Amino acid sequence: MSSFFKNQLEQFQEKNQNRGRLLVSCPDQPGIVAAISQFLFSYNANIIESNQYSTNPEGGRFFIRIEFECPSLKDKAKDMKQQFVEIAAQFSMEWSFRPVFEVKRTAIFVSKELHCLLELLWEWQSGDLLTDIALVISNHEEARDVVEGLNIPFYYIPANKDIRAEVEAKQLQLLKEHDIDVIVLARYMQILTPNFVAANPNKIINIHHSFLPAFIGARPYERAYSRGVKLIGATSHYVTNDLDEGPIIEQDIARVDHRSNVEALKKIGRSIERSVLARAVKWHLEDRVIVHQNKTIVF
Repeated sequence: MSSFFKNQLEQFQEKNQNRGRLLVSCPDQPGIVAAISQFLFSYNANIIESNQYSTNPEGGRFFIRIEFECPSLKDKAKDMKQQFVEIAAQFSMEWSFRPVFEVKRTAIFVSKELHCLLELLWEWQSGDLLTDIALVISNHEEARDVVEGLNIPFYYIPANKDIRAEVEAKQLQLLKEHDIDVIVLARYMQILTPNFVAANPNKIINIHHSFLPAFIGARPYERAYSRGVKLIGATSHYVTNDLDEGPIIEQDIARVDHRSNVEALKKIGRSIERSVLARAVKWHLEDRVIVHQNKTIVF
């Protein structure tokens, strides 16, 4: 870890030592917000931000994200988690409770194209992407110099379909050793096995070089050009075993016309990919995303 980021991290943790986040998903019914509010009040916590959504107030699903300030949160956090279990059981909640000072540890996977990696590193260096980038894994060497130049560990692990199980065993071991919370596929051009995905549910964020579900698969810009598209885009989503069909976190588009050849489309597309992935990762790090079935609620 560089001394610059270490200072940034320490300042962030000091500023947010009493800040916590609570995410809840449960069947909608009266009393949910009251129960959560009373629970936080019992610990002298002050709600700073609250966002909620219901798919249907009669028999639907209820979602809420609360950010709060709580004096001496470091001392109270463990007890709060234990005590919230009773409320969660009462309302059949799926939930997560996380002190903000517990900064998530991130692993980035990349292949030859570096534009998404560079965007994430820039956001990280500028302090706008608060995470501990613990390592970068690649099946090519192109990213080594820029990664190691920032004192981030770089692991070159050649990969192809014939040695996929062996490669993923090494990768999973590295993720375990580095205690990784989130994996970002910054144009990592390898298909992950069901075993790898199952080991990291809703923890793998991918960037897809098209506006899904259109132009799924290889050579999207060539196919888009042949169709004479007027809009191109990019999609960031969680990885599931259904290729490029996981819950979508963020998308964006740009308008093009008949003057845009394949190279122009790729250049525009890379710009969209960078910003879309950075936003998706940032929202995940800030605990703004709740996954429900094959969709996301982003607060």
